Amino acid sequence: MAAQAMLTTVEHVDEEGSFLFTVADDYGVKEEVILVPCEDGVEAWHNRCTHEDFRLDRGFGVIYREGEIVCAKHGSTFDTCSGFCDNGDAKDTTLPHVEVACEDGDVVLVDENYTFLHEGGIDDGDDGDGGMPGSTSSIGF
Repeated sequence: MAAQAMLTTVEHVDEEGSFLFTVADDYGVKEEVILVPCEDGVEAWHNRCTHEDFRLDRGFGVIYREGEIVCAKHGSTFDTCSGFCDNGDAKDTTLPHVEVACEDGDVVLVDENYTFLHEGGIDDGDDGDGGMPGSTSSIGF
């Protein structure tokens, strides 16, 4: 059983729009998790679209549209409170949930399946694109 870990504050998630952190399961497998604001506090979801395993927060925050998390790759949107997608390529899927609790304004990891490792994403030694989709264009943004 993993010990509880204080992650951040509800106020920080509300102000920044999201909070990215890394956990490990009992086998040491790392997973990125995002905290996002919800009507009753915050919710935590695996940081990957259910369609093609694309990172929803690529290191600079989650993209939102009308209370939904937007996948930048194909535009599927996930409800911030339920994790459910009702459109696009990820339609009828739900983001995997991670249990957190709000205690006196602090957000605490309480999911017994995970151990908190650190704030931010997994340092996976990628090619420096931050999980951005590949492009054949020479135009930079």
